[in-house]
Amino acid sequence: MNDKKEILTVLGGGESGVGAAVLGKTKGMQVFLSDMGDISDHYREILDSEGIEYETGHHTEERILEADVVVKSPGIPPCSPIVRKIMEKGIPVISEIEFAARYTDAKMVCITGSNGKTTTTLLTYHILKEAGLNVGLAGNVGRSLAYQVARADHDYYVIELSSFQLENMYDFKADIAVIMNITPDHLDRYDNKMENYAAAKFRILRNQTGDDWFIYWKDDPVIKQQLEQVQTEAMQLPFSELQEDGNAAYVDDGIVRFVTPREVWDIPRDRLALPGLHNLYNSMAAGLSASILNIRKEDIRHALENFEAVEHRLEYVDTIAGVRYVNDSKATNVNSTWYALESMTGPTVLILGGKDKGNDYTEIEPLVRDKVKAVVCMGKDNAKLMDFFSGKVPEIRDTHSISEAMEVCAMLASDGDTVLLSPCCASFDLFSSYEDRGRQFKQQVRILRDRTIGKD
Repeated sequence: MNDKKEILTVLGGGESGVGAAVLGKTKGMQVFLSDMGDISDHYREILDSEGIEYETGHHTEERILEADVVVKSPGIPPCSPIVRKIMEKGIPVISEIEFAARYTDAKMVCITGSNGKTTTTLLTYHILKEAGLNVGLAGNVGRSLAYQVARADHDYYVIELSSFQLENMYDFKADIAVIMNITPDHLDRYDNKMENYAAAKFRILRNQTGDDWFIYWKDDPVIKQQLEQVQTEAMQLPFSELQEDGNAAYVDDGIVRFVTPREVWDIPRDRLALPGLHNLYNSMAAGLSASILNIRKEDIRHALENFEAVEHRLEYVDTIAGVRYVNDSKATNVNSTWYALESMTGPTVLILGGKDKGNDYTEIEPLVRDKVKAVVCMGKDNAKLMDFFSGKVPEIRDTHSISEAMEVCAMLASDGDTVLLSPCCASFDLFSSYEDRGRQFKQQVRILRDRTIGKD
């Protein structure tokens, strides 16, 4: 009798990596976790309490290459030296989501897209939770799927999936797959080829059968193109703002209608908790997913009406001296900022800048010309933004910190204006994350509020 334990190596000591390590230990595997960087105290405590061996600051190749299977955290690129060596040795490299799915029969509602996937994921989870389902929230939001499977397995999971997570998923199957949109993002990971990025997103359809569902935005040109090349057995439910043949959700005279093989129902658009065109699409995708799961239309309506906005996504902060301050720090690409600007109804002072990912700003140029009275660039190097937008707005300013940017915004904005932080760029030049950027923005708004009150 062979009692040798299967060896699991986990690369990365964040939420997904530690979750995978805990699940592996729970299933009787010999687990070793390796992180080239540091591991936070929170995750060290979990690893220590579970008796899981780990290392930080380096990869011990000999130990790693002993593995029977490797779970790779999504932030580690497939071209990294250690991953290449693992693959050259023929050791399977999978994602934490793929690993976790081996140990649960729960139904999976999986959501991806370049923009809107976080809001749609949280909104879908909110509907299912409000309806009383035993549901977990996982992927890019919530707890690690693997950790939840190990400690509190649910009947349903709503999972936000990035293209990075989808790269190493092979046997996983989504019962409901949702693609919100596909616009240029992270192209440096995909040889600067849009078709490679789109193909990664479409991996969400892998293994779907005729019993499964595919929900998508019908008007997205990249999705349209991919559907000409990719075959799926899943039942398709496209959504659009317009009423067209085949649409499962659309707007008709201010009423959002949902039409599925299981039920037809509607809700007035102005009753949706989240305003803006992008949030209309988010609500459509979430509503369709809930309908497929046979949640009562009354419950879906109620949840769509009482959902609270996601932090850092068009988050209203305060109104000071008649000026609205809106935190859209999660807008880390051009298309996301397009949706933010589309929702603006008055003159806007727009804060742009950060780590440029090869952005093409022509997509937002018409909206900037139409709605933006001033652009405030905020970053270490704003040359590209300054060059592109100079002459296209009445005012453009170059700033290099959040405090400096806010001082300029307060000076440029007047009663009835909106100061919108929607940077188009990653945050890593001045901030540790988009969350850090958004929270510092809100802190600066509070400072401005206190200063304004002090003058009264």
